[in-house]
Amino acid sequence: MTLIVNDLCVDHGAIRAVDHVSMKIEQGQLAAVIGANGAGKTTLLRALSGLTPATSGAASWQGNNLLHSKPEKLVRFGVSHVSEGKSVIPELTVGENLSLGALWRRNTSEAKDTRQSIFETFPRLEERSSQLADTLSGGERQMLAIGRALMAKPQLLLLDEPSLGLAPLVIAQIFQSIRDLTTRMGLTVVLVEQNAMSALEIADVGIVLNLGRVAATNSAQSLIADPQVRAAYLGY
Repeated sequence: MTLIVNDLCVDHGAIRAVDHVSMKIEQGQLAAVIGANGAGKTTLLRALSGLTPATSGAASWQGNNLLHSKPEKLVRFGVSHVSEGKSVIPELTVGENLSLGALWRRNTSEAKDTRQSIFETFPRLEERSSQLADTLSGGERQMLAIGRALMAKPQLLLLDEPSLGLAPLVIAQIFQSIRDLTTRMGLTVVLVEQNAMSALEIADVGIVLNLGRVAATNSAQSLIADPQVRAAYLGY
């Protein structure tokens, strides 16, 4: 099971947001996609999850075409997408949000096991299961967004800026949970982040985007050690 992206282009009107991007991410790998604002990171993720139409190129997961597919169809292919700040329904409780993530699953017993596993990863969600999502802190909402995506039992998890607006301590907790989930559940994860160092520290591989193009790709540790990457993206 491999995520293969080949020569992918996405245009926003006259602007090419993703410019001939190719990458290959193996099963069980956590890939961090980093780059400045406007690099095309979010557009790349949205194209892979069917939310933004691609202009050209190809992308597949387990041999299934990801481009131009409806997001609900991709969930059945084992693909879940956590959008930046938009993956929680504030009017529903924590428990109801989680249940929504498992709507398509027929095995209710298995879904309950998944919920319990999520509570073990994010104990705060169990404590607040009857609270409205609107009452949660920013970090708790992010935990809920990830938890809801996991309720669909994905094999490929696409995460868009999970650290946005969170305090450093909360970011560390969220990122460690992402790393633990990847290892424990055998997930393949594409993590889009502006918090480049924190993302690379938990990742297996790193992909640097610049103005829609792949500027560098390597093991995460090699990118951290690269003087040019450090100067341009890691701030030292």
